[in-house]
Amino acid sequence: MFVRLLLSLFIISPFVCNAQEISLNGSIKDEHNAPIVFSNVIITSVSDSNFIKGTTTDDSGIFKFEGLKADNYMLEVSFLGYETYRDTISVQKNLNYKPIILKEQLQSLEGVTVTAKRPTLKRLVDRLVFNVENSTLSNGNVLDVLKNTPGVLVYNDAITIKNSTPTVYINDRKVHLSANEIQQLLEGTSASSVKSIEVITNPPAKYEAEGGSVLNIVMSKSLLPGYNGSVFGSYKQGSEYPKYALGTSHFFKTEVIDAYVNYSISPRKDFRHNNEVVNFIDNNQIFSSWETDFKRTRETMNQTVNANIDFKIDERNTLSVSTNMLIAPRDHTKTSVNSLTDVFNSNKVLDSTFHTSNKLVDETYNLSFNLDYVHKFDKEGEKISVNTHYTDYDFSSYQNVDTDYFLPNAVDAFRNNKFQTFSSQKIKLYTGQIDYELPIDNSAQFESGFKVSSIDSKSLLNQFIFVNGTKEEDLENSDTFLYDEKNYAAYASFSKDWNSWSLKLGLRSEYTDIQGNSLATSQVNNTDYLKLFPSFYILHRFNDHHELYFNYNRRIYRPRYSELNPFKYFLNDNAYSVGNPNLKPEIDDVFTLGYTFNKKYTFEAYYRYENNPTLEIILQDNTENLITYNNTNIDQNISYGLDFTTYTKIATNWNIYLLSSLFHEDNQFYAQDINNQLVINNRWSFYSQLINYFSFLKDKSLLADISYLYISPIVNGPSNITSRHGLTINLKKTLWDNRGSLSVGVTDVFNTQNFTQTNDYLNQDYYLKSRFENRLFTVGFNYKFGNIHLKTNQKDIELEERDRLNKNSN
Repeated sequence: MFVRLLLSLFIISPFVCNAQEISLNGSIKDEHNAPIVFSNVIITSVSDSNFIKGTTTDDSGIFKFEGLKADNYMLEVSFLGYETYRDTISVQKNLNYKPIILKEQLQSLEGVTVTAKRPTLKRLVDRLVFNVENSTLSNGNVLDVLKNTPGVLVYNDAITIKNSTPTVYINDRKVHLSANEIQQLLEGTSASSVKSIEVITNPPAKYEAEGGSVLNIVMSKSLLPGYNGSVFGSYKQGSEYPKYALGTSHFFKTEVIDAYVNYSISPRKDFRHNNEVVNFIDNNQIFSSWETDFKRTRETMNQTVNANIDFKIDERNTLSVSTNMLIAPRDHTKTSVNSLTDVFNSNKVLDSTFHTSNKLVDETYNLSFNLDYVHKFDKEGEKISVNTHYTDYDFSSYQNVDTDYFLPNAVDAFRNNKFQTFSSQKIKLYTGQIDYELPIDNSAQFESGFKVSSIDSKSLLNQFIFVNGTKEEDLENSDTFLYDEKNYAAYASFSKDWNSWSLKLGLRSEYTDIQGNSLATSQVNNTDYLKLFPSFYILHRFNDHHELYFNYNRRIYRPRYSELNPFKYFLNDNAYSVGNPNLKPEIDDVFTLGYTFNKKYTFEAYYRYENNPTLEIILQDNTENLITYNNTNIDQNISYGLDFTTYTKIATNWNIYLLSSLFHEDNQFYAQDINNQLVINNRWSFYSQLINYFSFLKDKSLLADISYLYISPIVNGPSNITSRHGLTINLKKTLWDNRGSLSVGVTDVFNTQNFTQTNDYLNQDYYLKSRFENRLFTVGFNYKFGNIHLKTNQKDIELEERDRLNKNSN
């Protein structure tokens, strides 16, 4: 009892002693409502200007003074790159000061040399923020920044976060391009206008429920009127073909209008060489083996146009018009595939050979338009945003397939088969969205919104065969598929920060109504569902060295439109891909527990349950000797693991980023074509990435990045994929007072990022060895003109439905 009494007195004594003391606290943010960390806050006496106390803001931009006497004080707040804030205040009792907004200080200082800052890393309750503005990374392009962003992997023409492809946003607006097109866009965009990269592994309710993690690129703004522009380009030499990218961007700002336009073109050829082996099985015995040598050359010349105009009606109202256009013309979008297949009998004796030539010509027009209106209320931070959107997507493809069949050692073919395919897809997409943000006080915020979208899709497939040299339509393999979808979504979220705690809660509801109609088969599929997507985030800061956080959210992956088409699209006489109009949406539940030490070292444990994942599964038909690529739902996928990341300074000019992940994947599915047997494919895997980046010379104008990536064997549905690793070296030199930059480098120096894939279960026995042009010698340049201190108002259109227009393929 005595011990308890002493303990109670010990706990309450500080509160008793300080009961008569006066405290002063407040928060400091920038003009984008983001907290300013480590800003200097001092108070001096008004009567004699003597220094009284000083402090810095914490990770939430909050400061606090205790033990003050009743008096009048001069409050002064300063931070590099912002105007100093001063105010005379009377402190007679505990005072919660109004939120302080610091304004950017953008004028240049003559005679002062500004040295680039080291990038900083900060964890918020629902995201990781990588601040790169004015850092050593800001001289390159945005893709270079991503390669150095903690938690982000860039390899094999893919951007991934936690083994999945993230949704890319710019200033909270989604970029609606394919994975390759996004890379081309980011590679052609200067990083000088990037403020920070936000890695959101479990997005809150404000973001679309569609997809997994979010990568939000925050562009900085300028208050100065003027003009700037840039030209940029890159050259990459692969083992077979060169690849180019050229572009220019221009930005003009007045007191009323901000106008931005960007144009880029990327002519390139890409080569892929595959070796495939299929063992056809009957009664557990191999009766035939096919070995194929597959070579593909793909020519593209994608052109992109991004433009937007912001009209400042007055201090509280802004109207914006924007457009994103992707044009892939028919004349320069061609694919050529040549394959040679040897057919062996059960004794591995050559039975026959067939050679297939596949010529493919595509054309794509993807045009999107946006109209935005933003109204700011009297209360600081309170605003309402209205968005309307329209996308016109038009894709067409013509394919000519010619196959010759030969007996062993024969020169002349004993049989020839030829067919042609024409396919097209036209999509009209309309959306409307309204969002409302309300700061409750300087540490709490409420957000809500509503969205409606309508998708109208028409897909056409006409296949033609040749009978005695005469072209005829193959009605059995021709079809028209109509797809209509309506989606209604509403969300609300609340966030609150305390001195050592941060909390964010959200709920998103989505109702979807779908109709799919196959005209050839008269098959109509009607589906509707209502789904709830809760999110929860909590973070506790024990002190400056220890943080603990937990979050949970639910996400949805809707099938891509091409995956729903029930067409049999033949790649050659013996292989075709087929869609599935009955595909279900995938629902993921993700739990994450993390701990950060000293703001540098983070350990994160996660558990993800995927219900009805959609996969393209390779199946061999052992009766008809066919290979089919089937879009289907597998039963479930469970993954869990432990990640470790650190981003730290080793020496003055040397920083490292290390990411390592140990994880377990458990894929389970029912093989419907093989007696509906349950198949389980699981294993432990590991991947790691180490990036060293160096800066040289007094002005740090010479940069070097050396990175190494390793991925152990992994599983993907029924497939087992071998390990990959690669070393990449890049050098960059800024020129002409930071107006220009030149970069050179080698990607995958030792050409070790290729892989093999096997499907070996039940009566399936498939092997693939894949080789891309991974090793690339690269040269890039960027030159800026006009007022280079002016930042753009670049935007990209946010709509998750557009992501489903194309299914990316290799």
